[in-house]
Amino acid sequence: MDATFEQGADQPLRLTAETTEDLAVISALTQDAVCKVGRVNWMKRRRRMSFLLYRFRWEDADTATAERREFERVASALTIDDVSTVRAKGVDPTDKEAVFNILGLVFTPGEDGAGVLGVNCSGEVSFEMDVECLNTVLTDLTRPWAAGGKPEH
Repeated sequence: MDATFEQGADQPLRLTAETTEDLAVISALTQDAVCKVGRVNWMKRRRRMSFLLYRFRWEDADTATAERREFERVASALTIDDVSTVRAKGVDPTDKEAVFNILGLVFTPGEDGAGVLGVNCSGEVSFEMDVECLNTVLTDLTRPWAAGGKPEH
């Protein structure tokens, strides 16, 4: 029997995406995450792009509703490796406190496993990374805290 999504609800996440199916899971879990421009880091020599996110814990939302308790957020790192080029739109790199919300992650495959990984955000902000392969990790870094509400769509 396969594990269920709910079985991981009380544990910190550490998920890896190497396929578009894997990326769809990370995309769903990072939807409505908030991030400051100053928490985006392009490490050119390491070929790594990272985002420090405060993500809504979608994996716990149904349980929180059923138990009539607060929804939660958690600090998480979204790391993309094997990046050769980064393009950002709608971002002022000097405004480190500017906040954007992640709407979703999209991978457009190219040749031999390479492609473009897009991070689509609110406020016309977006990031595109040329990658040699899909190599993305989402890692929870802290204990959850009360979110103050559930994002509305």
